[in-house]
Amino acid sequence: MTAIGASGILQSFENLNIWRRNGERAPHKPLLILMALALFQQGVKDIPFREYESRLSELLREFAPQRRTLYPEAPFVRLKNDAIWEVTLGANREHILRENDLTKGQLRNLDATGHFSPDVQTFLQSDPKAITTIARVLLTAHFPESIHSDILDAIGLALDDSTASTNGADIAEVKRRRDPAFREAVLTAYQYRCALCDLDLRIGNITIGLEAAHIKWHQASGPDVVENGIALCCLHHKLFDIGAFTLGDHRRVLVSEKAHGGRSFEEILLRHHGGQLNAPVRTEHHPAGSFAEWHREQVFKGSARPL
Repeated sequence: MTAIGASGILQSFENLNIWRRNGERAPHKPLLILMALALFQQGVKDIPFREYESRLSELLREFAPQRRTLYPEAPFVRLKNDAIWEVTLGANREHILRENDLTKGQLRNLDATGHFSPDVQTFLQSDPKAITTIARVLLTAHFPESIHSDILDAIGLALDDSTASTNGADIAEVKRRRDPAFREAVLTAYQYRCALCDLDLRIGNITIGLEAAHIKWHQASGPDVVENGIALCCLHHKLFDIGAFTLGDHRRVLVSEKAHGGRSFEEILLRHHGGQLNAPVRTEHHPAGSFAEWHREQVFKGSARPL
């Protein structure tokens, strides 16, 4: 494949046509692609909707915003509009689907099967770095780094970062757009301690395990401003990004009914339920209500436990 061809394919993955409205998350296409990359890595090129519907639904349940109804059929059909995916019908796969809207039942009855386009398949087979490069671009663009490993584990995708991709600049460009001063500003505002558990571990002058979490994700156009940040230890940062807890009014900590565990769960998370997040030094640095509302609607899993 020519360099221009490979570049064009990567650009198609970078510029996916993602549904957007008022900051709502819609990671349906990225999750389908990541699942398809994992299957391709395992030698599975054709993905019958009937067979993989439940698996895709589970990924949406875990890593997409909480919704009463899941729509695995939407990315399965509409990804073909991005010129990297095809859907064929019937056991002999003789007909290519042209429609953009079909129900789950119709896809099952039509024996709909999805697969990467021939050009994409050729690219994946010819470049051993391609799967890793595409996966990293999608993860970086649509999910916070704290949950990348969880997504990869759930999908069963093994990435090889031992070889630097010639297209690694695409990933670096996404990261470069972040304000490098954001972390320092947030940690300073919270006096270099976790806003939930007060962790302030240091070795010499080096802060250990403390991170600046975005309330509204950077991937959802959340700004790099202190009022959109919280200083959290790496464990509570991950729990926050996965939706195990969120913020109510006046920095109230709300733990999800879906979060559970043994004795350590009580100590690590549940004891904070209903309490207040530690306040930054300056009032203007307190978490902004609009960012907290976004997190409750787009990240938080299920309902909060009773107070």
